[in-house]
Parts: sequence; C-alpha cells; structure tokens
Amino acid sequence: MVKNNAVLATVMFALVVSVASVSFTFYQLYENNRAKHIDSIFSKHALISQIYHSYINKQISQPIFEANLAFYDLEEINHEASYTAIIRQGKVLKSDASAEEVAGQYSLSDASFEMHPQQQIVTSMIEYQDNIYFWVESSRHNVLLIDRALAPYHPVNLMSAYITLISVLSIAFVLIIYRLHPLRRLRKQIARFGEGDMGVRFGIDGSDEIALIANELESTQNKIRSLIESRTLFLRNIMHELKTPIAKGRIVATMLSDEKQRGRFEGIFERLESLIGEFALIEEITSGNQYHEKKEYRLIDIIDGAIDMAMVEYDAVERSIDPTIKIEVDYRLFVTAIKNLIDNAIKYSPEKKMEILMEEGEIIFANEGEALKEPLSYYIEPFTKEHPTKDSFGLGLYIVDAILKEHDYVLAYERRESKNCFICVPVKTKRK
Repeated sequence: MVKNNAVLATVMFALVVSVASVSFTFYQLYENNRAKHIDSIFSKHALISQIYHSYINKQISQPIFEANLAFYDLEEINHEASYTAIIRQGKVLKSDASAEEVAGQYSLSDASFEMHPQQQIVTSMIEYQDNIYFWVESSRHNVLLIDRALAPYHPVNLMSAYITLISVLSIAFVLIIYRLHPLRRLRKQIARFGEGDMGVRFGIDGSDEIALIANELESTQNKIRSLIESRTLFLRNIMHELKTPIAKGRIVATMLSDEKQRGRFEGIFERLESLIGEFALIEEITSGNQYHEKKEYRLIDIIDGAIDMAMVEYDAVERSIDPTIKIEVDYRLFVTAIKNLIDNAIKYSPEKKMEILMEEGEIIFANEGEALKEPLSYYIEPFTKEHPTKDSFGLGLYIVDAILKEHDYVLAYERRESKNCFICVPVKTKRK
C-alpha cells in the first residue's frame, strides 16, 4: 500500500516532521519565556523579604507593615481554608531555598522552616487559580501574600504565532496534495491503457507539470493507437487478399493429373493456409484488442483437445496428469499453445512419442531427442532459421510463448538425461 502511494506518504511524512519541528521549537520558546517571566517577577521577593524581616524583628509596627504591603499591591491571606488550599494545592514556580529542598513541584505544607536551619527567611512563589502568591517562612512566623499586580505567564502572542504558522503549513500541504491528486487518476489511466483499454483519455486541463505530462501521454497514445490500427488493418487485408489465390490454387491443384505434383502443390497451399492462421493468431494475441474469456477447465480435457487439434495418435502422447486438476484459461488459446508443444515434441522425437506430466504446478512436455544447441530465447523468436527444418521452430514456440504470457505462465527448458523438457511455469512460482 505504501509503495502505491509513495509520493503521498512522502508529503505526509514531510508534514508530520514540519509540524513536529515547529511544535518543538515553540515549546522551547514557551519554556524559555516562561522561565524569564518567573525570574523577572520573583525579583520582587527580595523587597518582600526585607519588609517581612523588619516586621518580625519589631523594627516596624503591624500598621506600617500592612501599609508597605498595600503600597506594593500585596495583601495578606488570613482566611485559614484559603491559606491551607493555596499551600497544599498551589504550584511552586520558584523558591530561594536550596535546589535539593525545592526540586520540582512539591507540597509546601511539607516544607517547614525547620528544614532551613541556616536560612532566616525563605520566600516561595506560588501559582494558584490564575494568581501569584508569595509564601514567606521564618522560624517564628509564616505569612502568605497575594500580589494583585502580577499574573501567571500567558503565552498569547506565542500561541497566536504558533497557530498561524501551523495553519500556513497545513494549507500549504493541503494545496500540495490537491495538486498531486491528478497523479493518482493518471496512474489508474496508465494501468488501464497497459491492460489494453485503448479508449482511455489522459488529457488534463491546465498548464502545470502534471497537465503537461498527461497531455504528452495523450499525444503519444494517439500515435500508438494509429500505429496499432494501421498494423491491424494491414495484416487483416493482406491475409484476406492471400486467401483468395490460395483457394484458387488448391482448386487448380486438384485438377493435376500427376498425383505426385498434385500432392506437392496441396502441401504448399496447406502450409500457406497454416501460416495465415498463425499470423491471425499472433495478431489477436499481440494487438491486445481481443477479449479473452478465461474459465476453469480440467487440464486433462485441454490436453485431449490439443491432441485432437494436432491430429496425432493418443498412443503417441503419454499423459501423467491428475484428472481433478483445473486451470483458469482461455480454452481456444491454451489448447493452441499445448497443440504446438505436442507438435514440436513429436516432430523432433526419433520415436515420434512424448510425455506430458505435472510437477508442483508446472506442466512438463518431455520427449527423447538431441539437446537444443541454442538457448530457449533463440527458438521463441519468430522465423528462427539457423538450421533449416530441424532446428527451426518457425512460429510455433513464438505463439506458445505469447499465449503463456497472456495466461501468466512462462516457458522454460531443461535437459533431463536424454530428454528435452519444455516446461510451463506459473509466474508466481517463476524459477530463478
């Protein structure tokens, strides 16, 4: 699935990486700005500590202490329930106690002054319900102050910038995906064209790169369609034109009084008709314009049909096939392929016999005879004529190879002791 959508997967991966990178960067900015904000407002604790120190040492009276607090927008929390809730549930933002004593976030109710034998006054800054509090501790007295002039850090501007940037990135990637969407349509159209649908259209309105590629494909398709139509028309016309003189020649041949000459001419005309039939079959297979109806047939029935078509004796073909085995094929085409393999096997066997067997899904056609002098690829080329008649398989194996490919098989060759074995191998189990 990923391979079929590699471009889309790459775009989505880039989007995820971009969003993650931006999010991490803004998170770091948030943490740095928040720390600076806390440090800046905590600087007020020195003034608070000084006022408190003067108060507990009796250097100023209670009214003056309260007046100083009011002057700096500080108010003492005297309500016991509020005091307890803030101390227990508030979040410690910063404290001037040692790092070991106030590491992380802890409950201030557990941090009694006795923990600070060397510290006369400990000031902690607490955030609770969107307010800032200063909790001042000493050995003789504790006081909780609310600072009405201060507020917790709210990264409004930072969040606005973050949301704006993420929105821009998202819109950009949505536009990219939208612009790439025609590629999926184009891929499906190319697949249909490759399967032989010559009526598919590639053209796309627009002037971007994808539209240019699609329109070039449309132009190329039109050229290919014209070439195929010209080729098909040429082959069909020439085959039609050849049939008439061949039919006339066969009629004239029957009028010859010399039996030997008559037989020779009839053989020539039969060969010409056979070649025309082979040309028609090749045109049908290679043009891709014909619909091949594939159904399940018993393999043994296909072989029997091929033997009948080859007009050979059943005794000449030894069949070692399980009668229950079925394969999905176009009956007419597959019978023709097997018929050609039977023809070749018997033709080039000194005993004029051959064997058909099946091993692990592979159909094997074996016969006694000389080993092939050339690789199999040489013999499946049309009109192979390296050694006339004997080593030439004409169009036979070329047609076999084309039909097998149409049915997801490949033709292979093995030499087993004194036997030549032509093997029909399913593509899914193709040999290396």
